[in-house]
Amino acid sequence: MAGMCRRIALIQGHPDPAGGHFCNALAEAYTAGARAAGHHVDLIEVAALDVPFLRSRNALEYDETPPQIQLAQQTIAAADHVVVVHPIWNGGAPALLRAFMEQTFRPSFIFPGLKPGEHLGFSAAFREQKRLRDKTARVVATMQMPAFVYRWYFRPHQEASALRLGGAAPVKETLIGFVEATDGSKREQWLRRMRILGAEGK
Repeated sequence: MAGMCRRIALIQGHPDPAGGHFCNALAEAYTAGARAAGHHVDLIEVAALDVPFLRSRNALEYDETPPQIQLAQQTIAAADHVVVVHPIWNGGAPALLRAFMEQTFRPSFIFPGLKPGEHLGFSAAFREQKRLRDKTARVVATMQMPAFVYRWYFRPHQEASALRLGGAAPVKETLIGFVEATDGSKREQWLRRMRILGAEGK
């Protein structure tokens, strides 16, 4: 799909509403590159949302989806490509982003033909009708540890798994290690890389 104008849903998953973090800069660089190349970018700032935690399977399957989550679902459903940017804390994504992913990627959203209360078995992964089918995705994760340690020890992680279960393919990953110790030149290299990925719609 290189060279085609794409609609991109960018989920900025750092939970600090104050901003100013490297994740924010990465998301901004990607957005700038994408828009300069003619792509349409819809930004979902998770830190700006009031995301309630799901506390039971019954709530997951039957509770009404919060309005802000419904808007996020509409944005993702309309996209050709989904990008998730987030930090790694204690080996995983921050709790707020995980709550957002659970709320957004409910079975009823991932599988449009699913009946209320219908239980998902092993066959669910092979259903033909999936919300993210024909979409691509990328997860960008920053971390203090070396990226190869995270790749070897902590994967798979929830964000990529939810996208894959929803039918997105391929789901690519950009892992940025030693983010706290990275000097200015390294950070600028990553920002340039994100602008290139945005321009390519990848």
